[in-house]
Amino acid sequence: MKFLLIAGFADSLIVFRKPLIQALLSKGLTVHVAAPELTANAEVMAELNKLGVLAHDVPMQRAGMNPLADLRAMLALWRLMRQIKPQCVLGYTIKPVIYGTLAAWLARVPQRFALITGLGFAFIGEDDGQRSKVRALVQGLYRTALKRSHTVFFQNPDDEALFRQLNILSSAAQSCVVNGSGVDVAQFEVAPLSTESAPRFLLIARLLGDKGVREYVQAAQQVKQRYPDTQFDLVGWIDANPNTITQPELDSWIAAGTINFLGRLSDVRPAIAECSVYVLPSYREGTPRTVLEAMAMGRAVITTDAPGCRETVVDGDNGFLVPIKDADALAQAMLRFIEQPQLMAQMGQRSRSIAEEKYDVHKVNAQMLAGMGLE
Repeated sequence: MKFLLIAGFADSLIVFRKPLIQALLSKGLTVHVAAPELTANAEVMAELNKLGVLAHDVPMQRAGMNPLADLRAMLALWRLMRQIKPQCVLGYTIKPVIYGTLAAWLARVPQRFALITGLGFAFIGEDDGQRSKVRALVQGLYRTALKRSHTVFFQNPDDEALFRQLNILSSAAQSCVVNGSGVDVAQFEVAPLSTESAPRFLLIARLLGDKGVREYVQAAQQVKQRYPDTQFDLVGWIDANPNTITQPELDSWIAAGTINFLGRLSDVRPAIAECSVYVLPSYREGTPRTVLEAMAMGRAVITTDAPGCRETVVDGDNGFLVPIKDADALAQAMLRFIEQPQLMAQMGQRSRSIAEEKYDVHKVNAQMLAGMGLE
């Protein structure tokens, strides 16, 4: 039995989906993967070859709304499916879900699945001219594609409810909510908290406004006025997105000493181990993987009371929830940890327990396989 997994970004196949691929292989399936510029990515290809996975390039632009380019991507996926004849196809992120599902329907793939890992630019933020047009287009494309999917997986109940409310997903369509992508609690082991230095906060994200990066910096500025030794680390990169942080903005924060910018890291564990508290002020997520990794490593979390984020934190138990776009509330939550440092260890222990109980990647993948009839 052949299974085709479609990604919009080659690295994500290893970073986010390696345990799922291993789970599929353990069921005796032949696993194919497809992504843009995949075979040129030596590091990812080395991992896929070790696993015994068959890799294919597809000419898909991760960002941008060029209809001719997207049509070429869908045709390339259709040709690939006609060639390898998979019994099951699963796409994740917007374009693989939309064009992968449509191509699979046209190629008469028997079982078609979609994983909604988050809603992105088209759904988050205030309506303006550009965003309204993108939103209408994306919703229409999702509606068309998901009618042809057998099961749609969501990573939080709010996204599922929104898709039903907007009639992107009909009342008859089958859907399933899973606990994010999960986290390998064996790989992300508990790291001891440093008690010798000043508190250290950390945010790991693509550098987008919708990730709450500006609120993180504003809160850092407030906290540093009272506790100047407090450190604020930022891991990430400037992304091709209409909502991106600009290079001059980033440079100004670094020059002012507000943040320690660590750039893009292939392994985030050392950065998490160095921090006291993990922070993600995002406006909306599927389920934020970085929060799960920080929880598994025994870190308290400050995040927003927003879809996807609110599922990871029990307010006052393993961290604090703050309103979106509220730098003042974010700063106040940070100050609580600085002024009550015992909370860092107490809440960090709870984070680890929740990660083990709810977000263990093997439990999440077992639920995914069951939802695809592959248990």
